[in-house]
Amino acid sequence: MLTVRDGATRESLKRAVDDLGFEVIPFKKTEQAVLEHVPTDVRLTVTASPAKGQDATIDLTVALVGHGYSVAPHLSAQQVRDRAHLADIVARCREAGITDVFVVGGDPTDEPTGFADAHALLVALHELDHGFTDIGIGGHPEGHPSAPTDVLFQALKDKAPLATHIKTQIVFDPKIILDWARELKRRGIDLPVHVGVPGAVTRQKLMRVSGGLGIGESAKFLKKQQNLFWRFFIPGGYSPNKIIKGLAPHIGKPDNAIEGFHVFTFNDLGPTEAWRQQMLKDLA
Repeated sequence: MLTVRDGATRESLKRAVDDLGFEVIPFKKTEQAVLEHVPTDVRLTVTASPAKGQDATIDLTVALVGHGYSVAPHLSAQQVRDRAHLADIVARCREAGITDVFVVGGDPTDEPTGFADAHALLVALHELDHGFTDIGIGGHPEGHPSAPTDVLFQALKDKAPLATHIKTQIVFDPKIILDWARELKRRGIDLPVHVGVPGAVTRQKLMRVSGGLGIGESAKFLKKQQNLFWRFFIPGGYSPNKIIKGLAPHIGKPDNAIEGFHVFTFNDLGPTEAWRQQMLKDLA
């Protein structure tokens, strides 16, 4: 149950929940699961899974657009092979009427790639007649093990002119997210921020999804998500409401650019959609 007593906070939160998007992973049964559980007015993004490759992301994106969804594919610098591959992806997106895309550095794979990082891929994208009206980039409010904080902020500053919004990685502490969003403003990075939160996901589902990524990928996934696993074992389990409620009073305030939320579903779509419907009911 999500209770918000302050009227202005309630309104800004209602707008954010109305507009939140779901992220899905391109597995064999993903398309069917989306059709079964997710209304077409929920925005979707499709991750680029190193185990499946970039083209699987585009295939699923095109299929879901065909069913009437608004979908943004992830483009991974580690999975787009070269400029010809990028041009082919852009052409497929244009043909399908896809206007949104999310550009990430991605985890290194054994495949050679012509792009060193997300910035290089963004530059190459803008050299094409890409036709995208919304381009997302990733943000790390808790930092990144392989890069100092200043390097991360500089990377965002370099990418910001080539993008239209930032989606964050999962962070459980609203204060850390808010401090980071305020620091973005202070550094002149003024893109809207969509905060990444895990949906109503069970531990068992998380284990199954990580297993489905392939052995090497699974190990990487589990390493990245150990904070997430730990949270799932706390008494009472995990609820996305704590993060959302903690940030609600700050949405739309001039000291930060937090605009809304982006839900990592881990393909647990039934429970996540039920949670979204309950939120809408609580805020009505």
